[in-house]
Amino acid sequence: MSSVEPFQNEVRQKLVELRLEHRDLDSSIQALIETGRADMLQLQRMKKKKLQLKDHIKQLEAQLRPDIIA
Repeated sequence: MSSVEPFQNEVRQKLVELRLEHRDLDSSIQALIETGRADMLQLQRMKKKKLQLKDHIKQLEAQLRPDIIA
């Protein structure tokens, strides 16, 4: 087992957690919008958090891709 594998496994596990959090946050946002019970500030904060999660997910996915020299 190479020293890279534990790191990749860690990154993959973190990706699973972040994707789950992103999906849950999306569901919460949708539910608040549908019920009409959310204030705009709350929705704005939740959407910002969702974008931050998406950015973090993309960063971790990039770490898993091998560097290809063209």
